[in-house]
Amino acid sequence: MKEEGLNSLVYSKNVIELITVANEFCSFVERSEEMESSDFLGRLQKILPLLYLKASLLPVFELEAEDELEKYVTEVDYNLIQQKVLRHTGAGDDYQEVFLPGMQFSESALTASIAENVADVYQDMKDLVLSFRTLDEEVMGLALSESQRSFAQFWGQKLVNCLRALHNLIYTEGFTEENPTSAKKQNKESKNINRKPDWLNDRFSYQDGE
Repeated sequence: MKEEGLNSLVYSKNVIELITVANEFCSFVERSEEMESSDFLGRLQKILPLLYLKASLLPVFELEAEDELEKYVTEVDYNLIQQKVLRHTGAGDDYQEVFLPGMQFSESALTASIAENVADVYQDMKDLVLSFRTLDEEVMGLALSESQRSFAQFWGQKLVNCLRALHNLIYTEGFTEENPTSAKKQNKESKNINRKPDWLNDRFSYQDGE
């Protein structure tokens, strides 16, 4: 790829929009301890699809680095992000997954984690954002090319898997910020509250028989 062609691509509209959303996503997750769990999950639910959309709209980059690109996110950073997300997802963090390598060979359900999925996406996005901060256009192009391949093979699937589990946590499990571990109990109690008392059931049964 010619240098001038590379220059035009790394500063193209779709690339800049992805970097903007990626930077916002990383900052949002890093600041997550400042938020209420309901607010965090609601915002995560909205920014993940936007991040997926922006990544899918990237122009095609087919660059190969002679040496391995610098990675900025350490294992400590990764674990910290995972713990921050886990603080909000609590007992609802684990979910059964079907889009995992080797799933067809497993005799039991495989478990995935929302917090781990978010940390995986964060790792790729943070490395990409920090590569852009070098202002080295060759590094920027290589980082985009690598992230694009990773999106197709790894973090894109992680993101959509996580979004499905997140939807279930918010809408099906009855998550509340006061006690995220009591979701199933609350759903059961809600059903009991909505059930008609026996005398009312008898009354309507009597009327129906008239």
